[in-house]
Amino acid sequence: MNTVFGVVLAAGQGTRMKSSLPKVLHKVCGKELISHVIDCVNAAAKLQKLIVVVGNGSEIVIKHIEKYGNTDYVFQEKRLGSAHALLQAEEKLKNFDGQLIVMCGDTPLVKARTIKELLRWHIRMGNSATVLSGRVKNPFGYGRIIRNADGLFTEIVEEKSATEEQKKTNEINSGIYCFDLKVLWNALKKVDNKNNKKEYYLTDVISILNGDGYKTGAVCLANEEEILGVNDRVQLAEAAAIMKREINIEHMINGVTVVDPESTYIDKDVIIGQDTIIKPNTHIEGKTKIGKNCVIGPDTTITDSKTEDNVLITCSYVENSQIKKNVKIGPYAHIRPESILKENVKVGNFSEVKKSVVGEGSKVNHLSYIGDARVGKNVNIGAGTITCNYDGKNKFKTVINDEVFVGSNVNLVAPVTIGKKVLIAAGSTITDDVLPNKLTIARARQITKVRKNK
Repeated sequence: MNTVFGVVLAAGQGTRMKSSLPKVLHKVCGKELISHVIDCVNAAAKLQKLIVVVGNGSEIVIKHIEKYGNTDYVFQEKRLGSAHALLQAEEKLKNFDGQLIVMCGDTPLVKARTIKELLRWHIRMGNSATVLSGRVKNPFGYGRIIRNADGLFTEIVEEKSATEEQKKTNEINSGIYCFDLKVLWNALKKVDNKNNKKEYYLTDVISILNGDGYKTGAVCLANEEEILGVNDRVQLAEAAAIMKREINIEHMINGVTVVDPESTYIDKDVIIGQDTIIKPNTHIEGKTKIGKNCVIGPDTTITDSKTEDNVLITCSYVENSQIKKNVKIGPYAHIRPESILKENVKVGNFSEVKKSVVGEGSKVNHLSYIGDARVGKNVNIGAGTITCNYDGKNKFKTVINDEVFVGSNVNLVAPVTIGKKVLIAAGSTITDDVLPNKLTIARARQITKVRKNK
C-alpha cells in the first residue's frame, strides 16, 4: 500500500488581487481558495500528512489552516519560484517514502475524482513523476505538454521557450503533480534559475528526472475549467460563476428544484434535502443545512443555519439560527443569530427575532421585535410588540410562558417574566412580572373632554 502525502503551494503574494488579504484566503462560493484545494486533496487520498507552503500574510493563512487536523506548514521566506517553494517541504517529509501530490493554493475548481485518478494512474504506471494536464482552447501563457511521435510525454516547455510548432499544442500543464518522494528532493536540488525571471521552476524537475533515467508521464484528465487558476478579481469572479453553476446542477440532480439557477447562489458546503424548492434571487450561504419539502425564497438569504423539513421562508433573512419543522417565516422577517424557532412557529411581516427561543405553535406575525427572550408554546405576540431588552448598557431577558396572549403595541421592559395563560391588554407597557392566569392592563385611562372652540 502506498503512503500518500500532500503539499499545497500557497506562498505567492497575489499582487494582481490588489488586496491586503492573502490571495488564497479570498472566497469562492463561501469558501477560501485554499480550503477548496485542501478539501479536494483530502477527499482524493487518505493523506499521511499535508504541508502548506506559506509566505505572504503567513500568520493569517497559518491560523486558517489550523482547523485541518493533518495539516502542517513551512515558510518560504524568499519567493524564488515553484521548485524552491516545494523544496521548503523537504525538512518535514525527507524521512518518509511514498507518493506526493502537489497542488496550487489558487485552483479551487479541481475535482477530487481528478486527483484520485491522477494518483491511481501515477502508481499504476510506476512513474517517478506525473503531471496532470488538460486541453484548453487558448493555451497562450501556459507551459505546453510535449509528446513524441508515439504520444509519450517528453517535457514541459514554457510559453517563452516554445517553438512556433510547440505553441500550437493545446495540451497544457495544470501545475498539479504526483512525485515519488525517494527521488524528488535530489531532483529539486538540481533545478537552476537560468531563465529570464531568475526563478527555480518546478517544471524543470521533469527534464532532470528524464535525464537521470527515471520514468515520467503526463495524463490528460482535467477539463479546461478545472485547472483555472485565480490571479486577480476577474478570475475570481469567473471561478465563482463556474462553481455556482456546478453547485446548482448538483442539487438539481439530487432532487432539489432550483427555479432560476441564474439568480440562485448556493455555497459549496450547503446541504439541501429532496423536493425542496429554491425560488429566484435566493442566497444560501456558509454551512447551512435545509431539510426536505421546504420552499425557500424568493429574495431570501440564509446563512450558517439549520432548517428542518417543511419550512417556508419568503423574502426574509435567517442568520446562524435553528428552524424546526413546519415553520413559516416572512415575508420580510429577520431571524438574527442564536435564535431557535420550534415546530409550527410563524414569524411574519416585518418581525425580527434575535437570540431567542420561540416555542412550538407560537406566532410573531406583524411588526414585532423579540430579542433575548424565551417564548413558550402557543403564544400569540400581537402586532407592534417589543421586548425592550437593552437599557443602553446591558441586555436583559424576557420570559413569556405558554399560552400567553399579548395584545397589539405592547412593550415588555426586561427583565420581566409573564406567567402562563396571561392576557396582556393592547397598548400596555409591562415593567413588573405577571402571575399566571391574569389579565394585565398597564396604560393610562382614556379621558375625553369637551374641546374648546378657537
